[in-house]
Amino acid sequence: MKILQLDKNHPLISEQLTAKGFVVEEDHSSTYDEVLEKINNYEGIIIRSRIPLDKNFLTKASHLKFIARVGAGMENIDIETAENLGIKLINSPEGNRDSVAEHVVGMLLILMNRLFIASNEVKNGIWKREENRGDELLGKTFGIIGYGNMGKATAKRLSGFGVEVIFHDILPNLSDEFATQVSLEELQKRADILSLHIPLTSETHYLVDEEFISKMEKNFYFVNTARGKNLKTKALVKAIESGKVLGACLDVLEYEKSSFENLEIENQDLKYLLDSEKAIVTPHIGGWTSQSKIKLAQFIVDKILAYFKN
Repeated sequence: MKILQLDKNHPLISEQLTAKGFVVEEDHSSTYDEVLEKINNYEGIIIRSRIPLDKNFLTKASHLKFIARVGAGMENIDIETAENLGIKLINSPEGNRDSVAEHVVGMLLILMNRLFIASNEVKNGIWKREENRGDELLGKTFGIIGYGNMGKATAKRLSGFGVEVIFHDILPNLSDEFATQVSLEELQKRADILSLHIPLTSETHYLVDEEFISKMEKNFYFVNTARGKNLKTKALVKAIESGKVLGACLDVLEYEKSSFENLEIENQDLKYLLDSEKAIVTPHIGGWTSQSKIKLAQFIVDKILAYFKN
């Protein structure tokens, strides 16, 4: 089986698949049109997010048997077309769930305890204690939307912090030892912290907007390590200004390019978040650790080998 790898990933992917008799070719620079010209030569694609695999692309990939996304989200792939064409879709959310969970907790601790602000002040000769009094996680209700790999890993990480973890998910009967499933209405009533762990779909685009925020009964902290467009940024800015949102931890932004490589747009709402002491912004690195790079790749290899015996 001949496979085209369109992004630079951990070398174990090529090494292990080649050892099993697959032919893996690397192409990390060709444009969409250039890849399109040769895609019918391949039976498999391994990709992160560099180019969209849309209907036009997939219908011309006449021999394609699988698409493997090194990561969790599949929004760059026309899933409906792929399924109609009998193309197997593979991803590896198991590979970076732990790093995402740790990123959530880390950002919250930094924000709620003003650690970054206080550290910079001390480095600049400013010694403030009362002004940097923090807020504890202990005793708070932590609300998760989306209880898949990332949501479950986050709940597990929080188990030692003395918080009550509740979650909402479209699938039923998911409660476990780390969190309790509730309705969206109950979550909005009880949560002191809201963390998103959902894919980007037509249903979840701008899920958190002015109306959603207005239904949150308490003032709350907000965390997004899912997808930038799950959140309407303008609504968040207004909520921070009003005090409804006490602080925001954002690893993803509405204004990212689809490849996640850079920002597509810069505007006043983004500038507000970047300048605000009430927001922490990181460049989509929640799932980006040395360990997750290996695990993401290994899960992809294992799944390809499980589905396809070369």
